[in-house]
Amino acid sequence: MSTKVKAYKKENPCSYALGASITIELINTRPEIVREVNIHSAYRGKMDLTELCQRKNIPVSFSDKAFNIVSPKENCFVFGVVEKYIDAISPDKPHIVLVNPSDMGNLGTIIRTMAGMNYKNLAIIEPAADIWNPKTIRAAMGGLFHINFELFSDFSDYKAKFPGHRLFPFMLNGTTVPEDAEKCEKNSLIFGNEAHGLDKSFLQVGTSIKIPFSPDIDSFNLAVAAGIGMYIFSRKNGMI
Repeated sequence: MSTKVKAYKKENPCSYALGASITIELINTRPEIVREVNIHSAYRGKMDLTELCQRKNIPVSFSDKAFNIVSPKENCFVFGVVEKYIDAISPDKPHIVLVNPSDMGNLGTIIRTMAGMNYKNLAIIEPAADIWNPKTIRAAMGGLFHINFELFSDFSDYKAKFPGHRLFPFMLNGTTVPEDAEKCEKNSLIFGNEAHGLDKSFLQVGTSIKIPFSPDIDSFNLAVAAGIGMYIFSRKNGMI
């Protein structure tokens, strides 16, 4: 192996894209960050994938032992070694803002939905789940490689950096339903974490949004709420 494979840790400079489809999406989207692709001996498409890597000048390794390190419990036959990066989010495009998201599966699902709804800029307010954890990457199903993201230590830092954005915090006690919110191309849809949502102070931030639902539940899952919000705002602003 040309790249030494280690079990993933947050402080490592690289992560892993687990699975053939995600790795191929990575190669086609951001080949410059792929350090190496590992192919298991049981993978049937090794010839086509090897040819793709050669065209993109990406090293290929064939080591079944590497999969025991990177993905011991996964049914995985291909993984890409990804060099971590952070791209500053655009001041002129709509944003998704996640305040202290704690679940990697939800984070990855939201990223995948972002790519589908043409939201390409993500602000994450720390502390937060690790966006580079292989579990997050896998849940995003390649969506991570289509967006830009930026980390902020506090929501006030985000707000100060993008004074031209209209802020729409999603809250159970919000004052406006999404369909009634103003059309605004530079919108920031803000969501709290899975356990507590956004605190009451966000009622004073921009236009608070509530998503109506039946009395049979007490709230939506974070990824579901984010998907509903993105769909409505992307349609309202002609993004999809």
